Amino acid sequence: MSAVSQPIEQLLSALDPEQREVAETLRGPVRVLAGAGTGKTRAITHRIAHGVMSGVYAPTEVLAVTFTTRAAGELRQRLRTLGAPGVQARTFHSAALRQLRYFWPHIHGTELPELTESKIGMLAAACRTIGVRTDQALLRDLASEIEWAKVSNVGADDYARIAPAKGRGVSDQTPEAIGRVMAAYEDVKRSQGRMDMEDVLLLTAGLLATDERVAAQVRRQYKWFVVDEFQDVSPLQSALLDLWLGGRDELCVVGDPAQTIYSFAGADATYLRNFPKKYDGTTSIELVRNYRSTPQVVSEANKLLAGTTSAGVELRSQQPSGSAVRFVGESDEVAEAKAVADRVARLHRAGTPYGEMAVLFRINAQSETFEDALTDRAIPYVIRGAARFFERREVREAVTRLRGAARSGEADASGPWVEVVRAVLAGMGWSAEPPTTRGQSRDRWESFQALVDQAEEFSSAQGIEASVGTFVDELDRRAAEQHAPTADGVTLATFHASKGLEWDAVFCCGVQDGTVPITYASQEGAPPGAVEEERRLLYVGMTRARSELSVSWSAARNPGQAARRSPSRFLLPLLPASQQPHATKGRTKVARCRDCLQPLGSAAEKKRGRCSHHPVRYDEQLFERLKQWRLETAREGGEDGKSVPAYVVFTDATLELIAEQKPTSITALGKVSGVGPNKIEKYGEAVLELVSENP
Repeated sequence: MSAVSQPIEQLLSALDPEQREVAETLRGPVRVLAGAGTGKTRAITHRIAHGVMSGVYAPTEVLAVTFTTRAAGELRQRLRTLGAPGVQARTFHSAALRQLRYFWPHIHGTELPELTESKIGMLAAACRTIGVRTDQALLRDLASEIEWAKVSNVGADDYARIAPAKGRGVSDQTPEAIGRVMAAYEDVKRSQGRMDMEDVLLLTAGLLATDERVAAQVRRQYKWFVVDEFQDVSPLQSALLDLWLGGRDELCVVGDPAQTIYSFAGADATYLRNFPKKYDGTTSIELVRNYRSTPQVVSEANKLLAGTTSAGVELRSQQPSGSAVRFVGESDEVAEAKAVADRVARLHRAGTPYGEMAVLFRINAQSETFEDALTDRAIPYVIRGAARFFERREVREAVTRLRGAARSGEADASGPWVEVVRAVLAGMGWSAEPPTTRGQSRDRWESFQALVDQAEEFSSAQGIEASVGTFVDELDRRAAEQHAPTADGVTLATFHASKGLEWDAVFCCGVQDGTVPITYASQEGAPPGAVEEERRLLYVGMTRARSELSVSWSAARNPGQAARRSPSRFLLPLLPASQQPHATKGRTKVARCRDCLQPLGSAAEKKRGRCSHHPVRYDEQLFERLKQWRLETAREGGEDGKSVPAYVVFTDATLELIAEQKPTSITALGKVSGVGPNKIEKYGEAVLELVSENP
């Protein structure tokens, strides 16, 4: 073995067979489908280090791109350890800003516009100029919508036409009004000589597209590209990447379509799924060996996605067998939180550190019940990605207003005190019905609703002794107890905030219909695929667990309320018969719609798994090709040569499922409802060929 090949072999010997294939495939295009916990960062850093060590790559000619500063820092640290310190590892924004700062003065002869971290001030000014009344929550939602529009290449003039079809919107603002706000915001920003984070990508793309000298210099600098978390790439980021490449294909992308949870922010997993169509000769490699979780956790996570459009790779655990995943239904949210706190205490006594446990939920407002339960047990906790409940701006303001109402005597003269609480919160924007859209306005409403629920619970517990004043005292007590600082504690986080992290024990909580999937994902006008994104969100939460996973739900929000909730529809394939919704001895199980959970009527609906009135979710062009093939096949007939009815080949419902799931293997095709062994033997290869064809 030569002096060069020996360290290379030492480098590669640390990898499993699939990771090693990634590391040895030094020339692009390469697509790596990397399931949760399969060591994707290890694979791509070893690939880069191998390329540098073997002399194929000059380290300064490699650009590794990811989406967060933390992930970029981890890439740099690992590359330094592996002997490739000269490689650039940056976020999209950091790489683009570096290029923009260098080229802008040379091309335009002026200073680069000042980068602003927040749109809020300029947005407020823009809204004033066109007479739109706003509050902080609406301004934050408008800022998020502008970010989506810009990364999706949707201009102010096009917003009103495009947004409704995408299920986009902000609070009660019309699409036309949002388009006007977008235009006014750009005017204000331009007049102040500023740019925002999306402009960094837009302006860099503009320079590369319009100035050949700039494009040529960047392409001479960077010849090898690696993009991590490619399922999160937006249309704008994809366009910028194309400009960096300039028609070349020395590109390795890594991602997991099953972890696409940022579509609301412009992420589009289509770029990952369709990568081989864009780049001929793509080497596609799957990382399926999960090193994080026990076989029990992996099995339930696989079942959660099986047979759905969200399915990615099928994971295979490499860990020893562990305890069964726990599925727990409780009577109400308070009981659920108490049960979680009790379980945390037992695990801690058995040796699991608090810092190796996490409680995950769908929205930030759910944290307060768990904060309270953990505090009652003197269990330390930390909140990731958000402020503690009583530190949130809207909660602090609400408590201040309630305290003022108690001191002024207003509460004593205004009827039942709980109604006074509702009236105070209504003056801040609370209503009995939740907003129909996501965003800060929805988060603010959830915080207010949590206070209403606490008032009702306090009234029930204290009876005639309760008042607005004593309720505020109770809120102050909770806030004081929950503010105790802690260095090592149980993590409380949303599913979104948990991505990229892992713990020994994970509790996925509040997993009932209406919360997971959240109500507005199933409503009319919701973005296509919103319900499936909620499924993937739960998958991300479940795959954070190494050895202990508990999934729980509550039948009611507050103690004493009627049990009207069901466990999430996503859990139906996972739950034992005794825990299935509406499970009754001797009763026939009711087939329910995947989208709205309503009972399905016709046989076609039951096969399709959806109500007939739901929008089309399959590839219509592929469906038409399949129907034409079915017609020709039916005419050719069976074994006796006579023609057969088309439905004998496949029913429409089965063709719809094939056009939706787009199976790429015989195994995947066999999982489609209506496709049995005989059909696979007769038609399997022909169907797969049709699915693989470009339209």
